[in-house]
Amino acid sequence: MTDSTTVCVRCVMDTTDPDITFDEHGICHHCRGHEEKVASIPAQRPDASEQLAEVVRGIKARASGEYDCIVGLSGGVDSSYVAYQAVKLGLKPLAVHFDNGWNSELAVENIERIVKHLGLDLMTFVIDWDEFRDIQRSYFKADVIDIEMVTDHAIFASMFDIANKHGIKTILSGTNAATESIMPKSWQHFKFDLLNLKSIHKRFGTMPIKHYPTISIWRMAWQNYVRKTSSVSILNYLPYSKSGAIETLQTELGWRYYGGKHYESVFTKFYQAHILPTKFNVDKRRIHLSDLIMNGEVTRDEALAELAGSPYPAEALVHDTEYVCKKLGFSQQEFAEYLSRPPVSHFAYPSYAKLAQRLVAIYKRRRYR
Repeated sequence: MTDSTTVCVRCVMDTTDPDITFDEHGICHHCRGHEEKVASIPAQRPDASEQLAEVVRGIKARASGEYDCIVGLSGGVDSSYVAYQAVKLGLKPLAVHFDNGWNSELAVENIERIVKHLGLDLMTFVIDWDEFRDIQRSYFKADVIDIEMVTDHAIFASMFDIANKHGIKTILSGTNAATESIMPKSWQHFKFDLLNLKSIHKRFGTMPIKHYPTISIWRMAWQNYVRKTSSVSILNYLPYSKSGAIETLQTELGWRYYGGKHYESVFTKFYQAHILPTKFNVDKRRIHLSDLIMNGEVTRDEALAELAGSPYPAEALVHDTEYVCKKLGFSQQEFAEYLSRPPVSHFAYPSYAKLAQRLVAIYKRRRYR
């Protein structure tokens, strides 16, 4: 952090987010945004439990087969806790795991424990590794920030494919306002921007996309409004905390923590803890810790102390750099050159993200008239 960096006096977000603003008290707009989002979720209402019960009844009523919903399992905190709560609520979820070739051993062990203890059926969607790697390599060559879009996009697409195949109308999401409200716009890209993905791959890829699952904004609209497939964030109906979820999962299911937000994936850990801070001057620990500060789970001093330490132990970084480079087919020199190149905006390539934003805004205006 340079001397010119300004840090929020309430959370730990700072001016590495180029769009951050502060009020006269030095409190950033992310704090206000977190408060507004949390205040609007069902968990904050007196009848939250009744609302959740109504949601569960609706999910069951829409079911037409063996399963009444899908829950994606990564082995991480949020998805594992969603699975736990789904069973506790009397739902019959089909557990789906997206295997993109980067699972940590601990993530696999956690998934096995969850499925066994909760009595869930598990479907594992295994990506075509050659295609997936080619797309990931394209994103490296494009120098854009959201390399994880390659995984996130495919997860969304495959979940809808599986829902359609099994006649399931509800996908249970692990997203929640309590621990996931803060995210600078410039730190990620619109996950459903298929045009952007295909444009980047067309320019830098070496093989055609045949098996990689994709979804456009048009198909997304079709899924929502024609097939009536909905995504439900049940954690927003509960008084959710990361520490409480971890304690429950460890006690009830023998689940084990992996050390960081989304670190159940080897690549995600390497991306968040090394690539982002080194190439893009982005430390995602700031958003995760700031959410936890706002949720009352850590103090600001505790968060600052964690940020003062290295995001990656030196020995582990050497090992993981070698592993990631070998798996992606980059030499150490090629990877070093990648890190030294300046970032490039996703909008340097064809995109319909801005169109999608306008369409969503129009829909919301019409819906709430």
